[in-house]
Amino acid sequence: MTRLFARPSSWRSAQATASALRSETVGGLLLLAGAVVALLWANSSWKAGYASFTDATFGPDGLHLHLSVAQWASDGLLAVFFFVVGLELKREFVAGDLRSPSRAALPIIAAVGGMIGPVVVYVIVNTVMGGGTLEGWAVPMATDIAFAVAVLAIISTHLPAGLRSFLLTLAVVDDLLAVVVIAVAFSDHISLWPLLGSFAVIAVFGLLARRRITHWWLLGPLGIVAWALMHASGVHATIAGVLLGFAVPALAGSGEQVSLSERFEHHWRPVSAGVAVPLFALVSAGVSLSGGLGATFADPAGLGVGLGLVIGKLVGVFASTYLLARFTHASLDSELSWWDVLGVSLLAGVGFTVSLLIGELAFEPGTDRQNHIKTAILLGSLTAAVLAAVVLRWRNGVYRRLCEAETVDADHDGIPDVYQTPPDRA
Repeated sequence: MTRLFARPSSWRSAQATASALRSETVGGLLLLAGAVVALLWANSSWKAGYASFTDATFGPDGLHLHLSVAQWASDGLLAVFFFVVGLELKREFVAGDLRSPSRAALPIIAAVGGMIGPVVVYVIVNTVMGGGTLEGWAVPMATDIAFAVAVLAIISTHLPAGLRSFLLTLAVVDDLLAVVVIAVAFSDHISLWPLLGSFAVIAVFGLLARRRITHWWLLGPLGIVAWALMHASGVHATIAGVLLGFAVPALAGSGEQVSLSERFEHHWRPVSAGVAVPLFALVSAGVSLSGGLGATFADPAGLGVGLGLVIGKLVGVFASTYLLARFTHASLDSELSWWDVLGVSLLAGVGFTVSLLIGELAFEPGTDRQNHIKTAILLGSLTAAVLAAVVLRWRNGVYRRLCEAETVDADHDGIPDVYQTPPDRA
């Protein structure tokens, strides 16, 4: 019988999960700092300077790379973030829990449910309310790895390892689905030859990586060329980052203690979590709140995004997990409660980085509607994080007390050891 939320399948998997949780804490805090600075700047007396900063353009026009700072952030900086995501995905599918169909079923089904739930909520809101639009259906479907894992890492001291592993795997699968949506739904006027050229360069990148030819002056330019060709093709340039991550071997070769994928992630994760994503937040999260929050919730698109993150994610992840346990031979791991599942389902509603990216792709920049979408993403993510923190902090306290009780009553006879008479004094 399959155990839902069981402990990671190996010591290496557990170590990788714990390491990711620790590293993402700082990254999540930097991301939050970037968003706060952007909000304060965009709503201060210097807000004109913020607009000038994000709208400033630079880059070679002949290569179709004369972009604004905001475009460089979403197309360029996030390519680094998605490169790390690609490395994680490749390792999970090749050497992690996703290589086992029985263990992969739960996070995949939960991620699919967590994608469908927000979309359904968004569509219902924008169908029932007047003036709605279906263009933003994909905005609330993504879970932000950095934020969600950082919240769990800060709260969790005694939560079971299986719960942490589940959230990390769910977020990774969630990002994969978001990448597919971006590639399919938000890529217009695709130019075939630049796209094929990008694939060819990525293939060369992968061949060199497999042969362990990893000189930065060789792989770096190849990565940039693959990204530029992908951008010129009309497919969102961040897809190149994911494919480059997939091209890196995820298994250790002869004489290697760690895989090349792990080495690359070790070097690039600080760049992604400490530079790329916080700068993207600084450029993208600066929404004007001068119109008040009422305007956001009066807009069906904004309301649909906010409710999709808070309610849609909760229902989608929790319901899919419950139905899997109800109608299959799978069961919840004995050390967990459905309250734990509820907490993680709420935490999955923390959508920020990818949601902001999809919001920028779905709506015209600088419009009131895009401003409402960004505000809804911030409010929805904050609400989901606070609710999840309440539930998971309570559950963490429960597990802490159980741990303390087991420490005091080591022989499990129901009598605290401190009150028992030592055998030599009986």
